[in-house]
Amino acid sequence: MNTRNHHIDALRGAAILGVLLLHFALAYGLKNSPLEILPAWLLRAAYQGNYGVTMFFVISGYLITSTSLQRWGDLARIDLAAFYLYRIARLLPSLLLALSIIVLLGVLDVPYFANSDGGKDLPASYFVIAIASVLTFWHNVLMQSAGYFNYCLNVYWSLSVEEMFYLLLPLSCRILRRRQAIMLLCGAAIVAGPVYRSLHADNEIDFMYGYIACFDAIAIGCLTALLTQRWRPGARIGRLLRWTAGLALAAVYVRGIGGHEVFGFTLVAVASAAFILGGVAAEPASQRRPGPLQWLGRHSYELYLFHIIVLAGMRNVVDKAGLAYAERLPWLALFLAATALAAALVARYVSEPANAAIRQRWRRAAEK
Repeated sequence: MNTRNHHIDALRGAAILGVLLLHFALAYGLKNSPLEILPAWLLRAAYQGNYGVTMFFVISGYLITSTSLQRWGDLARIDLAAFYLYRIARLLPSLLLALSIIVLLGVLDVPYFANSDGGKDLPASYFVIAIASVLTFWHNVLMQSAGYFNYCLNVYWSLSVEEMFYLLLPLSCRILRRRQAIMLLCGAAIVAGPVYRSLHADNEIDFMYGYIACFDAIAIGCLTALLTQRWRPGARIGRLLRWTAGLALAAVYVRGIGGHEVFGFTLVAVASAAFILGGVAAEPASQRRPGPLQWLGRHSYELYLFHIIVLAGMRNVVDKAGLAYAERLPWLALFLAATALAAALVARYVSEPANAAIRQRWRRAAEK
């Protein structure tokens, strides 16, 4: 059950790399650097990192559903307590560390950590509601009303979408019980997503961050897991699916979000699901040794949490105007390296040991 699929890890690695490039590009830009020799359409692709978040949602829907099917045999038999504890053990320790760093530096009024993003000037006491919103799965809703207010916390909106999915999935499955009913619920979410985005296409916080705007991608991942429980493609078809889906993802990414707010995310979700479907065709034992993308994929959660802290710290050292032509690429390389180091350290000394300890304590308690 714990065997990793290198193709899915590669997809997740590509997704987190897109997010990292987006946030660096927004902070420092990619022009006025040697990258200017690249075509403009390719440089614009660096600003489409929110598609990477959609890829994450599909992967999450697939992995959580497929793991639940492996662990309990049927979604209707999900053990609620065990499910929630496994999610808490994986997510909470490193999240608490990241939030503690942001709050500490924010209270000290360090730029990019304080509640002063987007022209806001909110007091340090606003951290109470901000942190509460992150930990209780409605930070995206807070941003829909308050706007962008904290540079670091802004990116944690997607955690609220994922965590709400983790909260609702086992409850929905236990209530609906029948496979067909669960599939119909997923179908409803897939239909609702583009409709919601079409009604809010003039507000990026709404059409990108709202629950309904994102649940269609997660639902597509869930349906992919249900499909692979019954059928998996052969090696040749799997390879064709991966190549076709990869090219489709690249094409939609390059086309960009602007002007495609309604169905662009749907296309990314479908292509991601097709890639996953092609990825499960290869047995884990036959997969090649993992490379850099797989490493990024395995550490994507820690990378997501801490890259913005690293970037905020770097912005306090040198701002966009202070970065010379020849310094922008080395600065990007430093950002990626520092983020990778932070993620590796957090994974090794916080996430993994805390996850193992919490699960072990749960098992011991369950055996009594």
